[in-house]
Amino acid sequence: MHISKFVTPEIIFGDGAVDQVGESCRRLGAQKVLIVCDDGVMHANWGEKVVKNCQDANLACTVFSDITSNPKDKEVHRGVKVYLDNECDAVVGVGGGSALDAAKAIAIIATNGGNIHDYEGVDKIDLPLPPLVMVSTTAGSGSEVSQFSIIVDTGLKKKLTIVSKSLIPDIAIVDPITLSTKDAALTASTGLDVLTHAIEAYVSVAATPLTDVQAKNAISLVSEYLRPSVASTSNKEARNAMAMASLQAGLAFSNAILGAVHAMSHAIGGRFSLEHGEINAVLLPYVMEYNLLAAPKQFAVMAEMMGENINGLTAMEAGKKAISYVRKLARDIGTPTTLSAMGLDESAIPVMSQIAIKDACMITNPRDVTIRDVEELFRLAL
Repeated sequence: MHISKFVTPEIIFGDGAVDQVGESCRRLGAQKVLIVCDDGVMHANWGEKVVKNCQDANLACTVFSDITSNPKDKEVHRGVKVYLDNECDAVVGVGGGSALDAAKAIAIIATNGGNIHDYEGVDKIDLPLPPLVMVSTTAGSGSEVSQFSIIVDTGLKKKLTIVSKSLIPDIAIVDPITLSTKDAALTASTGLDVLTHAIEAYVSVAATPLTDVQAKNAISLVSEYLRPSVASTSNKEARNAMAMASLQAGLAFSNAILGAVHAMSHAIGGRFSLEHGEINAVLLPYVMEYNLLAAPKQFAVMAEMMGENINGLTAMEAGKKAISYVRKLARDIGTPTTLSAMGLDESAIPVMSQIAIKDACMITNPRDVTIRDVEELFRLAL
């Protein structure tokens, strides 16, 4: 029996959980908090709500909202300056993956110094980070519970994948009510990001019984509730289910890591300003087809979790049903189905393949991948 670890923050989940931010920071000993969010979060008033909640808990607050989708190295360093200038002692991230990843990256540099590029890869962080409280407002990234931070290197036009147990927040706050301010397109793309996390974690070579439980539950929740959550932001049952799916998929991939979809998606996202969830939605069925050979049993279980009838089928036959299910789901909720529809063409493939093959997520893909395989997968997805 090999030894495995399963790491998780303290998790506060449920309607109204966002009101626990101030008290959570106080419990961690914070006095001056840097709140990291983006314009969308400020626009939806969640940033303001968190500020007020922290002030009610007698905490001094500074807001840093200069974050774009796919957060950049320069934004992180600007955030660090704000943290240090205001003598902050804790970081609160509020938003989707971009804001939460940026918040974690700011915390790294604030305490460890240097440049964010120094921390690319696995376990490069030496000194403890300040207290981290993450408030997720999109059922998508899972960053509120994960040991990942993904930051764009603007010089090399690639995403830096930073992986460290130090990046697991102290407290994760998931309030399904925050999902009510998302539009249908964002709900669709972040929902497929959740499904990609769950599927990649489930077939990862680092999967364990603990990650499998979380991944399988996330797959069945997304299969049942993503369509209704895209159809109506006021569907409370669907909203709660997708918030839980995102959380569980986050716990699964934080511990089992991911695979080729994310390695390739990071390569695209570093060069082109595109929605991470939409890139995943396009790549996922092609990578599933490629990986089916390596994990037919898991694929058959997935098909069952998706509600497909697999009676009398071999594992390979059942696994194919899981792949066609993912294609149909993407069509139903209106996410792009080709990379060319998102503006990519053949010319970008060689460079993106070189970057993808070196991504940390490629290590845990269940089937061996060569650079030629990556190029071929990109071509199929065009």
